[in-house]
Parts: sequence; C-alpha cells; structure tokens
Amino acid sequence: MDVPLPSAPAEDTSQHVAGRRRWVLLWSLLINFFVLLALYNGVISVLLPNQVAALDPAAKAANLAIVMSITSIFSTLTTPIAGALSDRTRSRWGRRSPWIALASLIGSMCLFGVSLVTSLWSITVLWVMAAIAYNAMQGPLSTVVADRFAPANRGTASGFIGAGMTAGGTVGIIVAGQLASQLVLGYLVFALAVAACCVAFVFLNREVPSEHLKPAPFSLPGFLRSFWINPRQYPDFGWAFLGRFTIYMGYQGVVTYQLYILRDYIQLSVDQANVVIGNISAITFVMLLFSGLVSGFLSDRVGRRKPFVFFSSVIMAAACVVPLVIPTVEGMYLYAGIVGLGYGAFTAVDMALMTQVLPRDTGSTGKDLGILTTAINIPQAISPVMSAWLLGLSGGDYSVLFIAAILFVFASSFFVLPIRSVR
Repeated sequence: MDVPLPSAPAEDTSQHVAGRRRWVLLWSLLINFFVLLALYNGVISVLLPNQVAALDPAAKAANLAIVMSITSIFSTLTTPIAGALSDRTRSRWGRRSPWIALASLIGSMCLFGVSLVTSLWSITVLWVMAAIAYNAMQGPLSTVVADRFAPANRGTASGFIGAGMTAGGTVGIIVAGQLASQLVLGYLVFALAVAACCVAFVFLNREVPSEHLKPAPFSLPGFLRSFWINPRQYPDFGWAFLGRFTIYMGYQGVVTYQLYILRDYIQLSVDQANVVIGNISAITFVMLLFSGLVSGFLSDRVGRRKPFVFFSSVIMAAACVVPLVIPTVEGMYLYAGIVGLGYGAFTAVDMALMTQVLPRDTGSTGKDLGILTTAINIPQAISPVMSAWLLGLSGGDYSVLFIAAILFVFASSFFVLPIRSVR
C-alpha cells in the first residue's frame, strides 16, 4: 500500500527578497560559494596532497585517505547539527548570520595553522578543526536559499550558487597549483578570502532579527530523534538523499585523487602534474560556468528540475569513460570539459530540487538541508577509503577509480525519477 505524501507546509514569505536586494543576495551567494569551493578544491586537490606526499611519498595515497576520511566523519556530523542549532538561534543578526560570520573566522584561523605544521596527525587535527568550522558556516549559508527565495526563483538562485561553486572550485585548483611550492602563502590566501567574504556577506545582506521568535521547547531526546527522517513517510526526501549520495560517491573518488592520477596514471612529473591540474580546471571552468547559469535559468523557465538532474548525471558518467579510452593529458582535458558540462548543470539545479523535497516547515529548514548535505559529506569520508582499497586490490591501477565513478554516477541518475513532489 502506498504511503500518502505529507501535505506541503505553508511557505513563509516574510524574508523573501525582491528587486535590488534580490540581485545583491544572488551575487553575494555566488561570490561566497566561489571562494568557499576555491578553498575546498584548492586545499583538497592540491595543497593537502602535496603536503601529505612530502611527508612520505610511498604512503601518500593511504595517508591522504586517512586525513580525508577522519575529516569527513566530523564534517558529516557537524552540518546537520549546526543547521539545527541555527534554526534555534535567536539574535538581532538573525538565525544564520552569526554562524556564517563567526564560524568562517574560526575555520580560517585553523586553516592557516595547517600550513605551519609538519606531521600527519597535526595536519589532520587542524584540518579537521577547520572543516568543522567551515561546515558549521556552509549549512546556514546554504539555507539562505530556502529562507529568502520563493520556490519559483530557487532555480535561478541555485544556478548562481552552482556557477559560483563550480567556477570557484576550478579557479581554486589553478591558484593552488601556482602556489603549491609556497604552502604557507597558499593556505593564507584561501583562509583570508573566505573570512573576508563571509563577514561582508552578513553586512551586505542583513537578516531579519530572530530575537522575537519563540523557539520550540528543547528536549535532548527529541532533538536527537529529529535527525531521523523516515524515508517511508517522506519518500521524496529519501530518493533525493540517495541520488545525491551516489553521484558524489563516484565524483569524489576521482577528484580526491586527481593529482595522483596525473602523476601515476598519466605518468607526469610532480611539476607537470601541478601545471596540468590547473589547465584541467581552466577547461572545466568554462563549461561549468556556462552550464550552471544556463541550466538554472532554464529550470526556472520550464518549471522542471528532474530532467536536468537526470541528464547531467548521464553526462558525468560518460565523461569518466574518456580517460579509460584515452589515458593521456589530452584525454584528461576532454574529460574535464565533459564532466564540467554535466556537473555544472547538476549543481545548478540540485540545490533547488533539495529545497523542494524538505519534509518539515521552515522552522527546521537548516537542519533538514544539513541532513541532505551529509549526502555529500559521507561520500567524502567513504570514497577515499574505497578508492585506496580499490587501488590496493588493483596494484595501483587508477583506471579502477574511473570505472567505480561510472557505476555510481550513472546509477544516481535513476534515483531522481521516483520523486513525485517535484517535476
């Protein structure tokens, strides 16, 4: 027997922006997600792998898997908890702004600290602290889309965020590649950029004060139970979570090891790999920016989300075939262009789709979106371990990472189809 779908909660329009405020918020979100993803990709794909490899070149893949897995476990726990706490925050700066500003400052101090240490465990501890703070900031920042945009405008907002994320991730790798030989400066540039942009965001986009809001009575058992959302009662939420989880399981396994793929699979030197990874990012940048903005606009225009998510996943899976057939620098460049086209479209529409499958009212938006964000963080914890395991089984053959990515990403395209509340 089918489980009846819950009725949609009434939409709170009190914070929805329009006119000039809407455009300021759109560009502020684009810039903030640009610098945040520049930091993530620059650190995870270039700075951290170079720093870890310098400690023990023979064990670099296993050591990087340790750092990333421990970090992602804490990140996974942080995002929904910070989202739930931001829902309950009461201040004259609103619910999300205090988290956006303060957490970014703490994260940036910890990130700079990573550049000053020289052991695997000290690097891990400081990077974990930075990741916890940045995830405590990112959850509330993402919730701004649901808080301040009407559903009909969320595709455009998601497109701006997607363009910022994908372009930032690309530029971050380029910048990090240029600064790979100056780790202290590299970490400092990213840390200062994120802190400055987050503080500016709070002042430019003043949030409605939340002091007058009465929070629901707090109960620790009830608070903990709220993190379980029954997929039988809310199937659309469950399908959206599963689709996002599987696409990132495939995508993250390749991205995390991209520098080592260039060194050991494409057979480039350390210096060549650092240059080529920047070129790959430049190619991806053009496709991501075009695909993200166009897809978000078209999604709002036609009022549909699922076809964009489905076909973008198929395109990403097809991109992973290229390095298997053409294991050269040129093949990696072609892969970068195709995956950029698919991933740009996916990120542009994915956020809008997620805001429309939330099972709770706006009082728990931060927590619910935080739970959906764990569908990204959990793969960040699992995929490096899975990739290291696959590399061990295959004797260091990096082609297995592309095969695994194809299987996961292609499967994800079908999980969006059963969603009934979103077209």
